[in-house]
Amino acid sequence: MVNPPEPGPSSRPHPAASVPGARLGLPPNGPGSAATWGRRVAALFVDWFVASLVVGLVGWSTDPWTAGSLAQLWPLATWLVLVTLATGLTGASLGQHLLGLRVIRLDRRPVGLWNGFVRTVLIALVVPPLIADIDRRGWHDLAVGTVVVNGPSRAG
Repeated sequence: MVNPPEPGPSSRPHPAASVPGARLGLPPNGPGSAATWGRRVAALFVDWFVASLVVGLVGWSTDPWTAGSLAQLWPLATWLVLVTLATGLTGASLGQHLLGLRVIRLDRRPVGLWNGFVRTVLIALVVPPLIADIDRRGWHDLAVGTVVVNGPSRAG
């Protein structure tokens, strides 16, 4: 009985190919590496909490019986505005800043308001962030050429 030949180096996947961000030139860990889903989701919850707090402090009603059913959209609208402005202008939402994350474009240019808006609207649709590639980039990041990385909120 003849044993099949051992797989050679060319038939094995490169170890870096399975490290999120390696294909993008990101380091495997530390500042500038692809952010984990746990920290990204935690940042999303912080942003949603802040938006809800703003709605409550401003006094916009979210009770559909007293203010109409569209009043329930105030938290979402507030979240969209806050996250779009923060991401577009500073490269991270408030929650991302607090958790040490930043959004960078692959061409290293500023994210900008338009890309921040498109990215935030796609996150609000829920499905785009759930479908991601090996680099932890959901459809919202793929659409605007961004990636969320660990590290200080300001590009260094």
